[in-house]
Order: sequence, then structure tokens, then C-alpha cells
Amino acid sequence: MMLSVATAGVILLAVCIYPGYALYFHIGETEKKCFIEEIPDETMVIGKYKTQLWDKQTNSFLPSTPGLGMHVEIKDPDARVILSRQYGSDGRFTFTSHTPGEHQICLHSNSTKMALFAGGKLRVHLDIQVGEHTNNYPEIAAKDKLTELQLRARQLLDQVEQIQKEQNYQRYREERFRMTSESTNQRVLWWSIAQTIILIMTGIWQMKHLKSFFEAKKLV
Repeated sequence: MMLSVATAGVILLAVCIYPGYALYFHIGETEKKCFIEEIPDETMVIGKYKTQLWDKQTNSFLPSTPGLGMHVEIKDPDARVILSRQYGSDGRFTFTSHTPGEHQICLHSNSTKMALFAGGKLRVHLDIQVGEHTNNYPEIAAKDKLTELQLRARQLLDQVEQIQKEQNYQRYREERFRMTSESTNQRVLWWSIAQTIILIMTGIWQMKHLKSFFEAKKLV
């Protein structure tokens, strides 16, 4: 019974971490949309999208023509481009993170090449899966001829591995935050010391100036 509870807890935690998300958004002719995704290192990400073009006659969004495509650009936390590629109206992109942190995922259309889209509006449906959620387990089971129990064990191992990556990433974030806090505290300390020295020097100068003034007036 204790093993079942522990296993259920691990599975629940794994489900809560990087379940992926699906959304849609609208973009104009020359507009670019970017999303920020926090990803641990050595983690696979799969993105799928499809586009719909606004049709004025039917007053609704219809499937885009084959000539209309999307350009996908992905940058790592160091602003290095790790993927920059032109896709079709429906596409799928994949990349693996090698640096933990915030990755920028940007999409924009090749609208300048499409007179049909000029001045129009495009709806993009985007689905992003991260980590073990990128695995196609039915395909893996068929390829490796796994039993249901073996497949469940494989899923659990992948989930535990993703949890470890997430924990390592959280420790990395905590370390960076601690270093930033220590650096800020040190700067505040030195600034306080500098302010104190300036105040002391200003006080000494004022005392000497007042003393010289009183001596000149023969008040002392």
C-alpha cells in the first residue's frame, strides 16, 4: 500500500511538471509572436502548429493555402539561435535544450510573399510539448514490442528522469538567485560605507570652514 501511494505521488508530480500547452493566437501581416518557455537542460521540446486565414466572404477562418508558411526561430537563454527555419502552413518543429533557462520561441508568417494575405489576419494554433510528454508511447510499444507493464515502467522511468531534470533546474535557479542576492547585498554595503565616508568628510570640511570663518571674524 505504501509503494502504491509513493508511486501515485511520483506520477502526480510528473504530470504537474511540463504537461505542455495548446493555444491559438492572431497575427497580422508583419507581426511576430514570441513565447517564453522555461526548460531544463537536455530536454526535448516538440511544437506543432496549424494556420487559418481570415476569409472576408464567409466572415470566418478557413484553412490556409499551401503557399502560406511560418518562420520559426528559437533562442536559448544566452540569446543564441538554436533553430531558424521556414515551414509550411501546418508544421512541426523539434529542438533539444542544452542550456537551462528561458527559451524564446518566435513565429511569424511569410506574408510579404503572399499578396492574398496582405492586410489580412491569420490564426495560429500552437501546441507545445516538453520533456517526456514528447514521447509517443504507443509507437514505442509497437516498435520495441513492450507489454503493458513494461510500457508503464518505461513511462514511470521517463517521468522520474524529467523530475530529476526539473529539480536540477530549480537548484540552478536557486543558486543564481542566491548569487544575485549576495552581489546586491555587497553593493548595498559598499554604497552605505561610501555614503558614511562622504558624510564624515563633509562634516570635517564644514567644521574647518566654520572655524576659519569664526577666526576671521575674531569670534574665537
